[in-house]
Amino acid sequence: MSNQSLFPDLPLIEWIKTKETLHRYLQIVGKLRLSLMPKGNHWWHVTLFVTSSGIATGAIPNKDFTFEVSFDFINHNLNVFTSKGAHRSFALKDGLSVADFYRKLNNILEDLTIKFDIIAEPFDMSDKIPFNQSTMHNSYDKEAVQKAWNILVQVDMVLKEFSGRSYSKTCPAHIYWHHFDLVVSRFSGKRGPKMDTTSQVELEAYSHEMISFGFWFGDDNIKEPAFYSYTYPSPENIDKEPLLPKNAKWVDANGSPMALLLYKDIRTSENPKQLILDFLESSYQAGAKLAGWDIEALTVDSF
Repeated sequence: MSNQSLFPDLPLIEWIKTKETLHRYLQIVGKLRLSLMPKGNHWWHVTLFVTSSGIATGAIPNKDFTFEVSFDFINHNLNVFTSKGAHRSFALKDGLSVADFYRKLNNILEDLTIKFDIIAEPFDMSDKIPFNQSTMHNSYDKEAVQKAWNILVQVDMVLKEFSGRSYSKTCPAHIYWHHFDLVVSRFSGKRGPKMDTTSQVELEAYSHEMISFGFWFGDDNIKEPAFYSYTYPSPENIDKEPLLPKNAKWVDANGSPMALLLYKDIRTSENPKQLILDFLESSYQAGAKLAGWDIEALTVDSF
């Protein structure tokens, strides 16, 4: 299979309506997981995961059983499975509004005696239309969704390979549904400076020194898919450190430097996975060196 097949072209503008709809679907399912999962450090309990057929929650506890919500992007279904052997599903298709999705999922959960309580509106998106009233977002382009998921599958494998190179505390490769990005973060083990904010989300997320690496499909600021990395707290002059590959660069992100590599700069190369690994490693070295991490002690010897 060619590299361009593994990393297909997916300009944000070509599937923006579907992405806006899919993102809200994911937020509904992510908020469901948030409402029922035992709390984990750095909000790791709220995330979603790339699977061999789509995106899923993993097992969520509910009284004396567990359940999982799974997006199947091969057959285009939303599935709910329980540890008692129950299975419910409905089709993901063009015209399925966010309101329809929310209603259908609610009906399934009620049927399975799964009770939950969420803030039923989008988080940090272009509107705050409650999910049960969101009929304007109803686009589901199966081909675009499958392309997006195929990209996530490839990136997920690279992030997992990169994760295995360090002994540092490292989160799973997981999707933060609020911004729809696939992320891995490494931690030095030291507490970070307390942020000047009352946001419990940020205070927990950035309680310790970290270097985060991720991929997302684009937003209002960067309107195309890209890989990124940032160090918290951001060391002085980190934006002077070299990055690989040559197209990678430092950009400003809310007043701090962020390493950026555009997806288009890797997808047509001879070895896109190696370019991604080079970017991850170079941005890690930049942050870890200037932040005083014990890089040698944290590095896993080659197998």
